[in-house]
Amino acid sequence: MAESVLVIGASRGIGLELVRQYRAEGAAVVATARDDAGLERLRVLGARPLRIDVTELSSVAGLAWQIDGEAFDTVVINSGVYGPPSLSAPQAPQREDFDRVMHTNVLGPMQVAPQLADALAGGARLGVITSRMGSIGARSNANGWLYRASKAAANSVLRDLSIAFDGRALCVALHPGWVRTDMGGAEADLSVEQSAAGLRAVLAGLTPEQHGGFFDQDGQRLPW
Repeated sequence: MAESVLVIGASRGIGLELVRQYRAEGAAVVATARDDAGLERLRVLGARPLRIDVTELSSVAGLAWQIDGEAFDTVVINSGVYGPPSLSAPQAPQREDFDRVMHTNVLGPMQVAPQLADALAGGARLGVITSRMGSIGARSNANGWLYRASKAAANSVLRDLSIAFDGRALCVALHPGWVRTDMGGAEADLSVEQSAAGLRAVLAGLTPEQHGGFFDQDGQRLPW
């Protein structure tokens, strides 16, 4: 029986590549995007596209009925934005930048998670794409502090989900690596293909001992 996969935030970059790779292996994929262009890219890959804006409760509230009857083996919550690239401590963020980053990176998964509760297969794997930049223990500079704060909060969200979904799904926070996307830039270490393949391998190989943990795309455990 084909694997059933849900990717939240798949209009481009890592999310779209995850869809591409899962479809290439024959998985049945449901994936979300916010605009027509993103939905069309998903449709071309053979995924079932859903229009969802994770920052808008009125949009997310419709997810549960759209996936009613599904039993996903793998769920990836990937939506994320960086915010102003030059904003570092102690520069205060603009209110609109703060709202956009926090609403996407933190409120987004918090609004999506309740919609998934009845759509998880037994032994499902759920990954929230956060970032090593959200690690407090590994922090060595103050660049991108708005993004860092949002990803530290997203790690907290994942940790709570691992408690709420304990016994139903293996839940992990995932750092995709420094990836050559619009966010990561051309100088980044990894291609989207490499990152997506690594993330998929980590999810596929999860063990109960890793539940609630924080890992990078090659499976190394990261400090909170």
